[in-house]
Amino acid sequence: MGDWIEKVQDGVRRLTEFFRESWQELKKVHWPSRKETYAATLVVIIVVVLISVYLAVVDLGLTKAIQAIVD
Repeated sequence: MGDWIEKVQDGVRRLTEFFRESWQELKKVHWPSRKETYAATLVVIIVVVLISVYLAVVDLGLTKAIQAIVD
């Protein structure tokens, strides 16, 4: 029975150490400012829209080409 208790205590000790070390690492992270976050989000939205338009044009072109070949 004592062996089981030691295993539980060791597990709790390791878990506590894991959370303590994780918290220390999170303190080192450079969190972006609100302005940086907005700028990055805007870039992502613009890139997604441009790629979507490009793929739509390619899809339309391929559809027309295949229809021309089949008909």
